[in-house]
Amino acid sequence: MSIFSSMNISASGLTAERLRLDTIANNLANINTTRTAQGGPYRRQTLVFTEKLEKAIGAREKFRGAGVEVAEIRRDQGEPRRVYDPTHPDAGDDGYVHYPNINIVNEMVDMITATRAYEANITAINAAKTMALKALEIGRG
Repeated sequence: MSIFSSMNISASGLTAERLRLDTIANNLANINTTRTAQGGPYRRQTLVFTEKLEKAIGAREKFRGAGVEVAEIRRDQGEPRRVYDPTHPDAGDDGYVHYPNINIVNEMVDMITATRAYEANITAINAAKTMALKALEIGRG
């Protein structure tokens, strides 16, 4: 594995975690959205990551990891929160309003883990860059 391969793997992680942060921000922005174009309340979104595989060149035909990618953006299929508020414009005949099934604490925990994963990938890229520079210094001397 070359230095650039490790940087590409970390870069794919950066891209995936950025999309994860965008999705979390979208969930938080729509925490009180009771009506969407599809009908009903906003549905929480989550990402499904998969490993990108790359065929190794050589006689052994093995597969090796080549990073991560977002395979799917899933909509939560759980029941929406029901809140009694007969004055709300989206209240049903029974006076209940359906709100998205979004827990702000869970979203904040997900945001912290996504931020830390992003930072870890940046650290890995910086380490690979430092190793490449040290290797060039060895070659000069």
